Amino acid sequence: MSWYFYRVIDAAGTVHAGTRAFADADPQSVRETLEKEYEEGAVLVLRAVPAALAQGAQWWQRLFVARLRDADLVVLLRDMAVLVKAGVPIIDAVRTLAEDEDSVGRACAVVANRLLVDLRAGATLGEAFDRQPGAFPEPVRNLVRLGDATGAMDRMLHEAADHVERLVSLKADSKQALIYPAFVFSAILGAAGFWLYYVVPNLTSLFKQFNVKLPALTVAVIATSGWLSANVGTALLIVALVVGTLVVAWTTSESFRRGVYRLLHVLPVSRKLLAAGGMAFFAEYFALLLRAGIDIVRALGVLENITRDLYYRDKLMIVRQYVERGERVSAAMRRVGGFPPLMLRVISVGEDSGSLDEQLHYLAGEYRTRLSRVVATLSEILKPVVIFIAGGLMALFVVALVLPIYDLIGQSMAVRR
Repeated sequence: MSWYFYRVIDAAGTVHAGTRAFADADPQSVRETLEKEYEEGAVLVLRAVPAALAQGAQWWQRLFVARLRDADLVVLLRDMAVLVKAGVPIIDAVRTLAEDEDSVGRACAVVANRLLVDLRAGATLGEAFDRQPGAFPEPVRNLVRLGDATGAMDRMLHEAADHVERLVSLKADSKQALIYPAFVFSAILGAAGFWLYYVVPNLTSLFKQFNVKLPALTVAVIATSGWLSANVGTALLIVALVVGTLVVAWTTSESFRRGVYRLLHVLPVSRKLLAAGGMAFFAEYFALLLRAGIDIVRALGVLENITRDLYYRDKLMIVRQYVERGERVSAAMRRVGGFPPLMLRVISVGEDSGSLDEQLHYLAGEYRTRLSRVVATLSEILKPVVIFIAGGLMALFVVALVLPIYDLIGQSMAVRR
């Protein structure tokens, strides 16, 4: 992938500028791609940009520029569908959304303004969506292009909004199981840090003052507290370096991400969660792409590109290669492995009956239900586990610190007698 900064003027005299990656590194090919994208356009400026600088600019834009969240995208698609169904011309519908920032939000208004520029230049709505791949996922763009071809734009926009809402529900279900333990573990670590940094040093001075003989566990806790108090800056630096290293490795190293995903697919709890979520995601997107008129090989390629789970991405790549050679999807998935028998059987039936998209739509609903059940079950299982860990940590502090205090009080009372 090569990054280029470009400035293009279209036939209407509107200048389009941006920075993005191109598969072909040849400047002439990039120039031809841009001229084809902006019909009858002329490239004014084309400069290669170092990949690190371009990615840094993208991160900056993600942090400080209004983003179109999934919830914003649903609002934009639904409002546009309502206006189109009411008989409002598409360009007027988009103009209405661009001018209604108070209702749709700033991010939606910004995206609608960009759409409006392209529509005024003569682009179809599908072409305008294609020019904003960061705002509109490929299945949504495919549905809008299908709406251009069939004239059923309102129905395609509604279906696209429904699809995004289902994906939002999938993501919410996947995260729900992790919120409670993450919150509790953060509270436990915070309480442990407070005890080690503030409470234990005060008790240590008391033990030293009375020259109390301490058990080995108490000595270990005091030693840990002493090191933390003396090296709190070093400890924070180590934590920051570890976290920073993991973040950099995750964002820059595909092999590291692949290893993490493979590990998660081996661990018992994460394996069930990723399998249910991955199959629901696969069936949902695959059905939508087929309904949008995309052929099976290209649909598998799209799925391969948009799947974040590299464990499944590698499998989809091999499945696509088998299908390109003429194999059926179900047979290719069976050869690759890693897909549940239920999915293989239902896809095989869909291929035999010519209703693959309907069968996949049914599978998506079934796996969404399974994901909800897995999340609910994991939540119930994790609650007692978290309570047990919290109780164990409190018991550790009680045994290590509170019991010696009771011994100290008993010795003081014996001396007085």
